[in-house]
Order: sequence, then structure tokens, then C-alpha cells
Amino acid sequence: MITFFSNPRPFKDPFDQIQRNAIQSWKRVCPDCQIILFEDEEGTTFKAAEEIGVQFVKDRQTSQFGTPMLNSSFKKAKEMYNSEVIVQISTDIILTDNFVPSVQRLLKIMKGKPFFMSGRRWDLDISEKIDFTQENWQKKIMGLAKKQGKLHGLSAMDYWVLSRNIPFEFPPFVIGRIGTDSWLVYKLRSMNIPVVDATEVIDIIHQSHPYPRKVEDSFIIEEKRNIRLAGGLTNLLTLREADWLLTKQGLIRPKFPRRIFSELALFYPWRILFLLKRKINRLLKNGK
Repeated sequence: MITFFSNPRPFKDPFDQIQRNAIQSWKRVCPDCQIILFEDEEGTTFKAAEEIGVQFVKDRQTSQFGTPMLNSSFKKAKEMYNSEVIVQISTDIILTDNFVPSVQRLLKIMKGKPFFMSGRRWDLDISEKIDFTQENWQKKIMGLAKKQGKLHGLSAMDYWVLSRNIPFEFPPFVIGRIGTDSWLVYKLRSMNIPVVDATEVIDIIHQSHPYPRKVEDSFIIEEKRNIRLAGGLTNLLTLREADWLLTKQGLIRPKFPRRIFSELALFYPWRILFLLKRKINRLLKNGK
């Protein structure tokens, strides 16, 4: 069995329908999976969890601004599950039928060894309720994603598949701010634990939405705090630095040029150079 856990936003427009679509998709592709939702800052998750039929956790640790803390949620979820893997997932992500078989396949390949798996997402505008009773709902939504949507870059990791025996605890990161997933890649690479990019075999849909909190001062404060906890921007890696790819042919090493990023991921001078490149590109983009 797989255990999902997530920290939803308040179940209010537009996130009410977005989050209900996402959670229903998890239930659809994995009826036997355990799904744990943590309470949101406005106390709307309890009712939604009851209506959808998933587990609910009221007690959660937050920042001074009311944002949930990753270490607290992860620890609580670990206390509640007995699955082989735990999946931290954003509550706006729609899963498809290739998710569970890919997790099971990797479990079989790894034979009890610890691992981390994630993948890129398709961004798509979805405003309506998805009818999951239609047999072709996945074909329809993936067709729209590839026609009207966009495959996101390598930095966003909206689901984390973690084996139960991952041997570390998370710092007190704030969820939904820069640093959490990027630090995780760095941490696991430094521990010589496989980081697997499953983009080729797992299709996920991110339901596009506004980000109202990004304009708040608290958002910037929490981002800076996460970066400090991560040990600085040089410790923030992406799927570009994954050392394995899960493909239709099996688990393979990245090919050129991604192999370079993978091999040099822990070489500090390389990370400094790459950070400078990103800053220059950001300045050029903002200057246009």
C-alpha cells in the first residue's frame, strides 16, 4: 500500500474544486491507498476530508504566519502509516494510472534499498469538476495537457515518493516555499541515496491557479528562512541533478548533457558557477 499526505489550502474558490479534483484522482488510481490531509489555516479541510472519505489530521505545527511545517507533517504522517512508501504530494496535482505501477516497479528494482522519486508536471488550466466515472477521463485530460498545457521545468517537484527507510529527518522547512524539494535532492545525493526522475513514465497534471500569498511580506520572509535552513542557494538542486531515470526500458543513468549535471551535482565550484548563471539569467529576464 502507498500512503499519501498533503497540506491543502483552504477549500474555497478556486481551490475547492481544484483540490477535490486532485484528491479524487488519487483515490481513483489507487483505491487501496491511505490518504492523509492536514488541517488548513481556516479549518475547512475537516469537512472536505469527511465528504471525500479520506483521513484527517487536525494537529499540525505552523510558522508564525500560519504556514504548515514540513518536518511536523512528515513526522506525523510516518506515525500513521505502515506502507512501503510515503508520498508527499501537492493538493493541486492530478495523478493518472501510470503512477502506482511505476512506484511498484521501482520498489521491485530497489529491493529494499532507500530511494527518492519525483517527476515533472504538465501545467493545465482546469476550472470544472472532472467526471472520473468516464472511462476516458485520463486520455481526455492528458490530450488537453499536451495540446493546451505546458510541461513544467525541472525545478518543480510536486510529488515525492520516499521509501520508508529514508534515514534522516527534515529541517523545520515551511511548506510551499522554495528550498524543500531542492534541498531534498541535495541531501539524498550527498548521502548516496538514488534520486530518480520518473517524468518519462509518470504523467501528472498541475491545475493552474493564482498564488495570492506570493505578494505578502510573510512569503518572502519564509522563503529566506527555508534557504537559510537549506544551507544556502548552492544546496538547492533540481531534477536536473537526478542520478537515475525511470524509463520504459528500466532504471538508467542520464545521458549527455544531463549526465554532466548529475556527475557534478556535489562539486561545490560547479554549483557556484551554476548559481551565478541562474542569477545572470534572472537579471537579464527582469531587465527586458
